[in-house]
Amino acid sequence: MISETTAAAADSLAEHEETIGVWIQHHLQNSPEWHPFPGVHIHLPHFSSFNFLGMNIDLSITNHVVMLWFASFILLTMFWLSFRRIKKVPTGFANALESLVIFIRDDIAIANMGEKEGKRFTPYLVTAFFFVLISNMMGLIPIFTTSTGNINVTLGLAAVTFFSTQYFGVKEQGLIGYYKNLVPHGVPLLLWPLMFVIELMGLIAKHVALTIRLFANMTAGHIVLFAFLGLIIMFKSFYVAPVSIGFGIFVYFLEMLVALIQAYIFTVLSSLFIGMSVNPEH
Repeated sequence: MISETTAAAADSLAEHEETIGVWIQHHLQNSPEWHPFPGVHIHLPHFSSFNFLGMNIDLSITNHVVMLWFASFILLTMFWLSFRRIKKVPTGFANALESLVIFIRDDIAIANMGEKEGKRFTPYLVTAFFFVLISNMMGLIPIFTTSTGNINVTLGLAAVTFFSTQYFGVKEQGLIGYYKNLVPHGVPLLLWPLMFVIELMGLIAKHVALTIRLFANMTAGHIVLFAFLGLIIMFKSFYVAPVSIGFGIFVYFLEMLVALIQAYIFTVLSSLFIGMSVNPEH
């Protein structure tokens, strides 16, 4: 599959006289077309953009939007098929899913948020973990693309965590109490306004880092993978194919590990941020 895809890419690159950088960028960028197979181009619906509060809003369907739909469908179908018939002792794939859910509940949610809040936020953390994991893994299948390689997608995911910390923090402590607790106790009164601004910026920076971390890791891995495969195109010779494809396969399996790790990190950090907002004493 890799060699066929590379050969097709080489023909396309030669035909359009593109550079290797343009070829890599083409495979990573958000596009109004979906190319599931070589030579197959599916044009996605385009809608006119509109202005909202000075922002240009474009609601056109892109290939990354389609990937988000696929990820949601896979997630819902996976759990529905596994647990449509309730068993006292799940077997097979259902047993593996249950083990992961219990791990997220006990070792991530409850460990970072306490018994009560951990169980309360387990559904969100489980959903976030599997959604990010599926979206990451989909990018390793030739007919799909990596939606988490789009910073708008990772920003949206991080925004859910950010607004959860604000909403539940205010709900738990009250508006004044929540933002007052951002500043460590014992800070001199004269320094309190400065510390509040610093802590508020730090709060926002945490979620910006949550956005960039997932986006950068998924994008970087695919750039490296396409760069190795692109050596065949750059040297215009199939003699480098064994080395190029060999390193490509190594990076491919490494990307599988990174996809799992990034889903885990996103879930852990989300639980930490929400846990700190609802449990200020910790």
